[in-house]
Amino acid sequence: MSNSVGHNLLNQSLFQSKINSSGIPANTLFQAKSVHQVTAQARKSPISKKFCGNTLNVQKPKLAMGSCRPITAIPRGVLTTDPPSNQLARKFNLDGNIEMQVYVNSSTPGSATQVDIRVAYSGDSLTLHWGGIKDRKEKWVLPSRHPDGTKVYKNKALRTPFVNSGSNSLLQIEIDDPTIQAIEFLLVDESQNRWFKNNDDNFHVKLPAKEKLISNASVPEELVQIQAYLRWERKGKQMYTPEQEKVEYEAARTELLEEVARGTSIQELQARLTKKNDGGKIEEPSGSDTKAAKKSESKKVFRTERIQRKRRDLMRIINKHATKPVDEAKFVDEEHPAKPKPLTAVELFAKEKEEQDGGSILRKNIFKINDKELLVLVTKPAGKTKVHLATDFKEPLTLHWALSASKAGEWSEPPANTHPQGSVALNGAVETQFRPSSTDSAYEVQSIEIEIEGESFKGMPFVLNASGNWMKNQGSDFYVDFGVEHKKAQKDTGDGKGTAKALLDKIADQESEAQKSFMHRFNIAADLVNQAKDAGELGLAGILVWMRFMATRQLIWNKNYNVKPREISKAQDRLTDLLQNVYANYPQYRELLRMILSTVGRGGEGDVGQRIRDEILVIQRKNNCKGGMMEEWHQKLHNNTSPDDVVICQALIDYIKNDFDIGVYWKTLNENGITKERLLSYDRAIRNEPNFRRDQKDGLLRDLGHYMRTLKAVHSGADLESAIQNCMGYKDEGQGFMVGVQINPISGLPSEVPDLLRFVLEHVEDKNVEVLIEGLLEARQALWPLLSKPHDRLRDLLFLDIALDSTVRTAIERGYEELNNAGPEKIMYFISLVLENLALSSDDNEDLIYCLKGWDQAQNMLKSKSNDWALYSKSILDRTRLALANKAESYHRILQPSAEYLGAQLGVDQWAVNIFTEEIIRAGSAASLSSLLNRLDPVLRKTANMGSWQVISPVEVVGYVVYVDELLTVQNKVYSKPTILVAKSVKGEEEIPDGTVAVLTPDMPDILSHVSVRARNSKVCFATCFDPNILADLRASEGKLLRLKPTPADIVYSEVNEGELDAGSTNSKEDTPSLTLVKKKFTGRYAISSDEFTSDMVGAKSRNIAYVKGKLPSWVGIPTSVALPFGSFEKVLSEDSNKAVAEKLETLKKKLKDGDFDSLKKIRETVLQLAAPPQLVQELKMTMKGSGMPWPGDEGEQRWVQAWTAIKKVWASKWNERAYFSTRKVKLDHDYLCMAVLVQEIINADYAFVIHTTNPSSGDSSEIYAEVVKGLGETLVGAYPGRALSFISKKNDLDSPQVIGYPSKPIGLFIKRSIIFRSDSNGEDLEGYAGAGLYDSVPMDEEEKVVVDYSSDPLMVDGNFRKTILSSIARAGSAIEELYGSPQDIEGVIRDGKLYVVQTRPQM
Repeated sequence: MSNSVGHNLLNQSLFQSKINSSGIPANTLFQAKSVHQVTAQARKSPISKKFCGNTLNVQKPKLAMGSCRPITAIPRGVLTTDPPSNQLARKFNLDGNIEMQVYVNSSTPGSATQVDIRVAYSGDSLTLHWGGIKDRKEKWVLPSRHPDGTKVYKNKALRTPFVNSGSNSLLQIEIDDPTIQAIEFLLVDESQNRWFKNNDDNFHVKLPAKEKLISNASVPEELVQIQAYLRWERKGKQMYTPEQEKVEYEAARTELLEEVARGTSIQELQARLTKKNDGGKIEEPSGSDTKAAKKSESKKVFRTERIQRKRRDLMRIINKHATKPVDEAKFVDEEHPAKPKPLTAVELFAKEKEEQDGGSILRKNIFKINDKELLVLVTKPAGKTKVHLATDFKEPLTLHWALSASKAGEWSEPPANTHPQGSVALNGAVETQFRPSSTDSAYEVQSIEIEIEGESFKGMPFVLNASGNWMKNQGSDFYVDFGVEHKKAQKDTGDGKGTAKALLDKIADQESEAQKSFMHRFNIAADLVNQAKDAGELGLAGILVWMRFMATRQLIWNKNYNVKPREISKAQDRLTDLLQNVYANYPQYRELLRMILSTVGRGGEGDVGQRIRDEILVIQRKNNCKGGMMEEWHQKLHNNTSPDDVVICQALIDYIKNDFDIGVYWKTLNENGITKERLLSYDRAIRNEPNFRRDQKDGLLRDLGHYMRTLKAVHSGADLESAIQNCMGYKDEGQGFMVGVQINPISGLPSEVPDLLRFVLEHVEDKNVEVLIEGLLEARQALWPLLSKPHDRLRDLLFLDIALDSTVRTAIERGYEELNNAGPEKIMYFISLVLENLALSSDDNEDLIYCLKGWDQAQNMLKSKSNDWALYSKSILDRTRLALANKAESYHRILQPSAEYLGAQLGVDQWAVNIFTEEIIRAGSAASLSSLLNRLDPVLRKTANMGSWQVISPVEVVGYVVYVDELLTVQNKVYSKPTILVAKSVKGEEEIPDGTVAVLTPDMPDILSHVSVRARNSKVCFATCFDPNILADLRASEGKLLRLKPTPADIVYSEVNEGELDAGSTNSKEDTPSLTLVKKKFTGRYAISSDEFTSDMVGAKSRNIAYVKGKLPSWVGIPTSVALPFGSFEKVLSEDSNKAVAEKLETLKKKLKDGDFDSLKKIRETVLQLAAPPQLVQELKMTMKGSGMPWPGDEGEQRWVQAWTAIKKVWASKWNERAYFSTRKVKLDHDYLCMAVLVQEIINADYAFVIHTTNPSSGDSSEIYAEVVKGLGETLVGAYPGRALSFISKKNDLDSPQVIGYPSKPIGLFIKRSIIFRSDSNGEDLEGYAGAGLYDSVPMDEEEKVVVDYSSDPLMVDGNFRKTILSSIARAGSAIEELYGSPQDIEGVIRDGKLYVVQTRPQM
């Protein structure tokens, strides 16, 4: 596309990007602020194949045209201007007594259209506020050709002053853009702010249509490009928008065609434009060439209004790279500490000198130089400063050194009395030879000792020389500071549990060195990357925490050290190169690595860092601003550039753009965390405010905009335009002494990526953000395959993807206003966009992808007007919230311990430590997604008639409000007063504390979960609240006495006085049942078949399953069962082979009775030590085989070991905390509790269900309530988050089930053919006591946790299948209730469409 100005200058487009408070570009970690980026890039030669001016600046227009009011669709006062040349078009009366005349000429082909405006107005401040109109669009375009004195007004309009001539004001404008069909304007007297309009609308003047040039004339495209370049130079190298580039390009073509029409030959044009007279010949294009040129021309500027998104299989972007458990061997084991490493020769030397000098140690650093060490030890004995240097280098080594008197790092020649023996004084420095240690020394080193009297010197710079080779500290001079280091007072650092402690300790030890400069910090970080990688996710989390503290200015950026910008850039380059290598080889850590990269600048290729020094000098010279603030900033930039410089540059740009308003300068600085005190704190302080002349405005805006790109190239890796330029390639030639930069395009980019990136730049400031986000995500999707495999430019691709990710987030924040009055379909679409963005940035994103597929299905249901669209959408919303909660918990687990430990080590402000993880989450896409979900939730609940509550146990109560984070933490507590618990988290398996009359929670336990059943059994009000405002109000009512009045779908609460307490509370301690158990005895057999199940041998669970066998319809399957009867555990324990285990158990049980509840865990562990009597093994084998069940031992001894372990775990569950405290609450004698074990073959279920044959929420006995999950039923009755599919079915119409809730559980449990050992105690299903589920059922094999995809599940997508399955569940429940004659609580599974019942019990 050689004929496209816009195409060739993609990377020069101006747009708004974002920076955060640290000057680092906005990303998932930082609060953003808008920054304007002005850049320019091209070749200097006029014969360039590309029209790319060397300082051409391209600016993206911001909003629609800028008239003082919105333009109506029907213009008034339209002037039709087709009459002869210079004809008066029309007269207007302004305010009744001011006449305006407008003349429009009829231009010749290729020439400009001239518009003359004459107003009978004598004031000298009359201005034309105007713009051009194309294709009947209301949006004004700004012609590139306009009269002198014209200013661009807010990128929306042009303002051109009239020329005063006596009693008239005159103005002539020329329009050379053939695509502009009209101009619109208003008049304004700026001194009086007086506007002149055309009947409250714009004046609208049509321009004459251009006559077509000779259709068969054409010129070579390379000549058009040169002519366009010359026009641009002729016009002062202005900043062009992409649209203006196109106009300029076509105007250049028109000029050349006019010359051809007047008889100029192509050869003459070539000679003039290229200044060649050598007879070089350019062939005139043939017809086919002309067609090709036109085809190319049609594609040259990317102006698509909306991209067409590809339909991609979302499964292709699934990442299942969950991080592995931390290798404990990487850390210090405090109980068994590793043997200390022997001291190196250098360390032995340091130890000896420390003991000899006996004074305080000022500095001690050991530098790595290749595989050798260099010690610098500074001590302070009795009024002297001693510097010891030692190294294990073998070859001769020379120290080239000086002293710093006035400022750190300066080279001043040391006084003669400081020279060690044999030193040679040079001009400004000294050279001293290292001397080897004595032959009788215990170590072999070379060393130097320098002794300095008094306090005259700040430090010592030095370098080393070995055989003519100079050695430096990562490219810079070594420097030793003689000052006393003042460390922040350290807080209690804790034990470092949950962190890579050894790494964090090393970081803390090296922080004083890292504070010298960014170069030092980045090089130290690079040295630690391998150790962090070896420590796993916690190691990389430590690096992230450290870099994040740096980026948020919690750590010192620069301290008494001068460093060149190119040295910072080089250090960044080294660090990010190492990080990209870890990213490529360790996919499980990619999310952490993206976050680390986003806190570190990209670093620059082609010595971009050096340009920071060079270009500020050019700016000062070209714009004559060498003193004051600019000189102070120049000194800071030379001394130590930092991300603050991005903010300072932006503040200057904003100050100049806003008519030199100094308030704007300070506003930009302060909003990005830079105060006056911070400016003064730099080693090269900035004391003055900017003070520029108005005639410097255009030059400074152009040059500072260009400079911003250089600053961002070093400091802002995730800046969008910089990232795009690094991937698409650019070249910037130096001026004078300046170095040049050339970035080659990345090879192998998908063909659609360049156009997508152009689209993004074109729309990055659009107010309607939807099309921008679509483009950003399409670009990320296209790049995604490249990020998951090795690439020589992976780092640039990563920074581009990070920038695209960040721009999605900022666009969403900008688009919130757009959603204020949006319907659910729009909000759901935005949710899917943000969720897609989050999935593209996450390591373990399988759950997010399935949520995304769910939202796609929900939107299709809405479009097809499905009755259940809102109910289904609510389930997807709940699942998405769970996914976000899991992500937040993961971040907190990985990052917060490191933030707390390292923050304490480094003296970081406590508030920054406390909110560390919260800020990480809040600044990312997850926070935007959560906000959108909160907008949609009430809409869905209202549409689905769900209300604000789901009432699980409807009991009217009165109690005092207490707020807790987790019900689990208070389950064993006893409340002395009737208590309403507002619990943030309820998992489903907790006990309800004594004294509790109600539990209210935002969590979503299943209605048939254990805690729900126990709440109903204990007459405790239990409900889920979906409205955060109600929850906030309840939390604010803590300590107040409230009455709760539940209905099936709502809870009304009100404050009451204490006189109503006794009448309102239904759960007093006196109501607690007191139950007795009959101790069971061993009957002499270890195993029995189902035909032998009696109340003396097994519990109700086993007896019930035996009872229904053969009594239910044939389509209801019953699994084969055997059991280990009551007393088997006690009999095994009494065997001689288990005598030691029995004695240990007795000791532990005595401790338990004395209140040592830690003994519970030890008892369970002791039970697992039991050995199986041979008689038990033989009897169980015979019974199982005789019943047609497989015997585990037939598959090998290890399989029997697994089975025996499972049996023991069932017995041990008698002592789990939940069961133990539950039995104590109802005063059951725990010693009388006996455990039988029901043995069944596992059915590898497609679905599992639980039925209550009387609706538990409403108490309606005419309808069945059931819940269904994918896989095994443990996710339904256990502590697995999310809701099951729930439905009701009228008993008189069992074939018409009604779904009342779709599933939101992310996890399903699946297992291969196996055996399950179920608890069956005599303490379950007692009258008035819900003991079911307290004890464990243990499969012989571990279940596989599978992330569930409901979008392809026939139960969700096939209505007929769903009706068949749910009807069969309802009919089975009805049949079992009829068999027993009472309401039943039934568990079962579905496999290949067949229904099995695995247990039933009376409904509690």
